[in-house]
Order: sequence, then C-alpha cells, then structure tokens
Amino acid sequence: MRARDYPKEAARLLKERPQVKEAVGGATRHFDQNRQRAYREVDAEALREWARRVKDHLLTHLDLYLEKAEAALKRNGVQVHWARDKEEARRVLAHLVREKGVRRAVKGKSMLSEELEVNPLLEGLGVEVFETDLGEYILQLLGQPPSHIVGPAIHLSLGEIRRLFHARFQTPLDAPPEELAQVARRTLREAFLSADLGISGANFLVAETGTIALMENEGNIRLSTSLPRVHVALVGIEKLLPHLEDLAHFLSLTARAATGQRLSTYVSLIQGPARPGEEGPQEVHVVLVDNGRTALLADPEAWETLRCLRCGACLNACPVYRQTGGHPYGYVYSGPIGAVLDPGLLGLEEAHPLPYASTLCGACLEACPVKIPIPRLLLTWRHRAVEEGLGPGWERAAMRAFAEVMTRPGLYRVFSKGLRGLLALPGGEGLLENRDLPLIRAWTQGRSGLRPSPRPFHELWEEA
Repeated sequence: MRARDYPKEAARLLKERPQVKEAVGGATRHFDQNRQRAYREVDAEALREWARRVKDHLLTHLDLYLEKAEAALKRNGVQVHWARDKEEARRVLAHLVREKGVRRAVKGKSMLSEELEVNPLLEGLGVEVFETDLGEYILQLLGQPPSHIVGPAIHLSLGEIRRLFHARFQTPLDAPPEELAQVARRTLREAFLSADLGISGANFLVAETGTIALMENEGNIRLSTSLPRVHVALVGIEKLLPHLEDLAHFLSLTARAATGQRLSTYVSLIQGPARPGEEGPQEVHVVLVDNGRTALLADPEAWETLRCLRCGACLNACPVYRQTGGHPYGYVYSGPIGAVLDPGLLGLEEAHPLPYASTLCGACLEACPVKIPIPRLLLTWRHRAVEEGLGPGWERAAMRAFAEVMTRPGLYRVFSKGLRGLLALPGGEGLLENRDLPLIRAWTQGRSGLRPSPRPFHELWEEA
C-alpha cells in the first residue's frame, strides 16, 4: 500500500470494511472528548503557545542542541550513533545485533521504528521480535501496521480480537477483555525476561542532561528498557527539548492532548546504563535519525511539522480520518499530521493525494498541543501539487477551461447562453440530475437538484 493510492484504498475500505468507520469513530470521539476536558482544566491556550515557542527555538537552533545532547549522553555513558537516513539507521542496528549476539528482542511502541521497518530487518537477521504494547502485539499477530499513532489497533472491534485470540491461543470466543490481556501478558512476560535487546523510541530527549523520556500506560516500555542487557533508543532529531525544566510541562501537555490524562501512567527518565550495584541494561545506545528531517527543516513553510509530539490529537479530531482509520494513508503517519508530514518525508509526487484528505475544517489546529498550522500547510502542499502538475489530467484540463471562461466576459456570456440553450432542449434538464457526473453527485447529496435561472445574472444586475 502506498500513499499515492489513498483515494482508491479509502474507497475500498469504506466499501469492504464499513465496521472500521464505527470502531475508529467511536474511539477517536472518546479520545477527543477527553482531550477537550483535560484542556479545560488548565490555561491550554497559554500552555500551547509556550510549547510552540519552545519547539520553534529548539528547531531554529537544532544543530547546537544536537551537539549538546550528544555530549550529555556520552557523559551519562550512552553510546551515540548518527544515521542520515533509513539505511544508515538499519546498518547501525544490524551491527549491534551481530556484535552483541542478539537472538531475541522486545520492542516498545515507536513510530520511528515503523518508519525504519525495524521488525523485518531483525527477523531477517534471525532475531525473534516481540511487540510489547498490547495493541501493537495484536497487530503483529495479524501482520498489520498501526492504524493510529497512540491506539495502533483502534480499527479493530472486540469481536475481531476475540476471534484472533481464539485461533492463536484457544481462548473462548466470548472471553472478556481482561482474559485476553492476561493471555498476552503471560507470553510477553516470558519474552521480557529472556530478551537480549530492548528497543524503544523516545518521546523527548533533553539536550541539557541527555535524559531519554518515555511515556506509556502499560509498563511494557519500562520492562523493555530495563530488563534486556542492551537498550537501543531510536530518536528522531526533532524530538529534543532544550532544558530539563521544559520536560515536566511537555509530559503533561502531551498526555492531555493524546488521551486526556493529566500524566501518563508510567514516565521513564533514562540517564544511561546501570551503574555498579544497580539493576538495568549493561549498555544503552541512542541512534539519532535524520531520514529527511533536515531537508524538511530547510523548507520555508513545511518545517513547522517538525514540532509534532506524535500525540495523535489531530487524528482524533479529524472527520476524514474517522471514516477509515490510518491504513489507507499508506504510510506510518496518517491523519492530518500525516497529510502534511508525509509529503515532506516521502516527496510530494509519492504523497500528493494526502493533502486533499481534509475538509479544512480546522479541528486539527484547535487540537494540536504545539499549534502546527495544519490547514495552512494542507493548502501549501495542494498549491505545490497543482504547480507540479500532479493532479489528474481531467482536473487540470477542466480548471484551465474554467479559468479561460471565467476570465473572459465575452466568452463567459457565449458559454452561459449556450449552456442555457442546451438545457432548454427536450431532456436537457436531465443533465443536471445525472448522478454519474461527480460534481452533480456531490452537489445533490443532501441538497435539492440544480435548476438553471432563465436569465443570466449580468442581465438581472443591469436591470437592478
């Protein structure tokens, strides 16, 4: 599945799996209502504006803070690796797997690891990989990618999960969710205790102190980063924060935006490998990944997408995302943030349908904790798609013809007169009821049919 296939895949999903709309719509409305309640508990506008300024400062001095972060991480005993792109990141990880003799790995939820396709890499190296977030574990059993940044299995119904667990673990078809969770827990507990390698992302990396901050609600990330002898954190270079005092506010703001919590259930602050007498990993590695982010930072308009905290609030608020969930978007990042981030990471030619997957209602901007101007960026990418001629050929021809007619008064009058004459012929008005024509079909959904005026507007205007 590719981003350029979004319109076709979205239509196919709506036709073949209409239950996804119900599952995604119900879950995202619940998340969004929780976010609105959590925002009301604080001065959300002031907090969002402060967070925007901090991220903007960080991004405009990113080179400085990356150097500070590297120095602080090394002081903490962390081994730092740099990866310009996906292939370099995968080479670093493959080298560590071979060097450390890794045979089993546990993984916390990380969108960057999805971006780097870590699981296929590890499996190709003969490593047994376990996703440890419950939603991600379910999707691993199904062989599916995440559908949502925070709730990866948001598109599945309880009945579908029951049938999956019945087939894999012989649980009753009417097993309650608690029983299903216990079955997954038993399998993952054994994996935690026997894994050589734990892989995580990072919600934040504090440049001042080299602190890796991780948020979660299940405890699986804490186990993944503390029980295996080697911990590797994959960190996008935009995930830095300048100072430790910034972190507390960002942890709370992200939790409120994502799930409506005041703080996530677990917050892990990792300061390096275990010291003598302590429990924890013998080695901690941080892989700082660019993979298109530097190029995006240089874009005079789209750079603001790099403020994203990966909270998923814009997905929860989006009426378009609620129709299908994330799979039709064809890439790791879906919903409104995917529609403006993916063209920057994948290239506009690959992702050009995504900026059109929006009603431009502005709900995403109201939800975003760092005030990314998603509606404006959607229009930016649409303008660029038109300038690069990436739309359908019929659409370009139609818009050129429309511009010709609408910018030449004489031609407009001839055209409108001819059109009224055509509609006056026997059966002519049937053209305005032909639902095979996309524009007519879109207009008549929820409206009465079109009825032409017997006289053109300019004649009525001259008489007025």
